[in-house]
Amino acid sequence: MNLTAEIALAHRLADAARAEILPHFRRVDVERKEDASPVTEADRAAEEAMRRILKAEVPQDGVHGEEFGVEEGRSGRQWVLDPIDGTAGFIAGRPIFGTLIALLVDGWPVLGVIDQPVLQERWLGVAGQPTTLNGKSVTTRRCRELSEATIATTGPHYFDNHQGEHFMALAARTDHRRMVMGGDCYNYAMLATGQLDIVCEAGLKLHDWAALVPVVEGAGGMMCDWNGEPLGPGAGEHVLALGDPARLEDVVEALACGH
Repeated sequence: MNLTAEIALAHRLADAARAEILPHFRRVDVERKEDASPVTEADRAAEEAMRRILKAEVPQDGVHGEEFGVEEGRSGRQWVLDPIDGTAGFIAGRPIFGTLIALLVDGWPVLGVIDQPVLQERWLGVAGQPTTLNGKSVTTRRCRELSEATIATTGPHYFDNHQGEHFMALAARTDHRRMVMGGDCYNYAMLATGQLDIVCEAGLKLHDWAALVPVVEGAGGMMCDWNGEPLGPGAGEHVLALGDPARLEDVVEALACGH
C-alpha cells in the first residue's frame, strides 16, 4: 500500500492543528461538554482546520472527529481526528498533550500521527514502515521480565472499580515504584521511543487509540485489548500497549487476576 500522498496530507493536518493550538497554550478558557468533560476553543479550532483540509483534498473519505462527530465517506477510508488528546493537561499548561490523526482503511489503522505542538515533536507510524520521531526512526525497548516493566496510565479515575482491580493486579507485578500517572497519548509516544514498557487504559474511544496503533507497532511494539486481541473494527474501550510483544502472555495473565 503506497501512502505517500496520505503521509504528506497527515503532515499538513498536523501543521494546521499546531497553528490553531499554540496561541491558546497557557491562555485557555475552559468550557464543559454535555458529559462534563472539558473542551476549549483550541480543540474546536484545530479540528475545524483539519476538516477544512480534508473536505478540500479528499472529499470522498469519511471523517471521525472528537468534537464534531462523523461524516460518512464513500471510499472505505476514514480519517480519525482528536485535536487535543489530553485536554486536562493542556488546560493545566503541561506540554504532554497531543494531536492525534489516523487513517483507517476498512476500519483498520494504517497511518497514525502523534503531534506535540509545544515541544515540536511528531511521531509518524505507517503500516509496513518504521515509526519516526521528527523523521528519525525510533524503537521500543525489550523487557526481559514483567517485574522490570515500567507501566503508565492516564489516571485511576478512568477505571471503574472492577477495571481498577484488574489494572492494580497488573501494576503489582511490574516495577510499580516507577509507575507513571498522567500523559494521555504522550505515554504511547514514549513507549514507542523506548522510555516506557506498558500502557494500560480503559474508557478509550476510537479517536483516542486509532492513531496510536501504527505508531506503536511500527516501532516494534504491540497494541491490543485486555484479552490480547487486535484493535480494529468494533474494538472496545480496553487498550494495552506493549513495548515488547514477548510480554503479552504475562500481561494478559496478570490482568485476569483482578477480582
